[in-house]
Amino acid sequence: MSDRFVGRKLVVTGGSSGMGLATAVTVVAEGGSAVLVGRNQAKLDEAVQTFGGSGQVATFAGDLNDPAQVEAMVEAIARDHADTSMLVNSAGFFIPKGFLDYDLAAYDSYMDINRGTFFLTQGVARLMIARSGGSIVNIGSMWAHQALAATPSSGYSMAKAGLHALTRNLAIELAGEHIRVNAVAPAVVATPLYEGFLPKDGLDDTLHTFDSIHPLGRIGTAQDIAAAVAYLLSDDASWVTGSIVNVDGGIMAGRN
Repeated sequence: MSDRFVGRKLVVTGGSSGMGLATAVTVVAEGGSAVLVGRNQAKLDEAVQTFGGSGQVATFAGDLNDPAQVEAMVEAIARDHADTSMLVNSAGFFIPKGFLDYDLAAYDSYMDINRGTFFLTQGVARLMIARSGGSIVNIGSMWAHQALAATPSSGYSMAKAGLHALTRNLAIELAGEHIRVNAVAPAVVATPLYEGFLPKDGLDDTLHTFDSIHPLGRIGTAQDIAAAVAYLLSDDASWVTGSIVNVDGGIMAGRN
């Protein structure tokens, strides 16, 4: 196992499961430490067990949809984790809904996450500037690039496209502060993201019905995404910023 994250601390939203948790596991396994941010403290406590009692993991429970809680997160991170040098914005949810079925609450549910992500990132970036640099990776989506008739997702796609745009803007604005900003754009990945609209029983079987639309013949795993995110966080990607990396089984090259 490499030691590319020794002495480095990661803050990861959506850290209690899926891609965020898998990324934290990778960082800690390679010598770093992690702060898992999520809405549910019980789920965060369960996630910590993944690390086998490692003292290199802390948690913070807060809701990105609530501006007051985002402010509290920023203050807590600045107070207790001012040595943060890496940020992964992985929080999100996905519920297919037809465009004509949206109401204001459904629309805001996506945009509020982007607002929280924006201001949390601002707070962490200020810490990175004080420490002379860092690396930020946003979890975007294939759905920001194209639409699938089987999963109508105009609100989700709009939010993720905005996250891609934020990635490029921050890459330019923060380059002079030695902060790199990139994103990954996954296709269908086996994570709890889909539990919001698919039953847990048989979830894996349902997701695997999407195997064939990926040229590589399978849906992704959280570890597939974590490997790409870890690369972008690390010094191996020291000349990479402003990139939206498709980690999608080839789906953006052309669907089967």
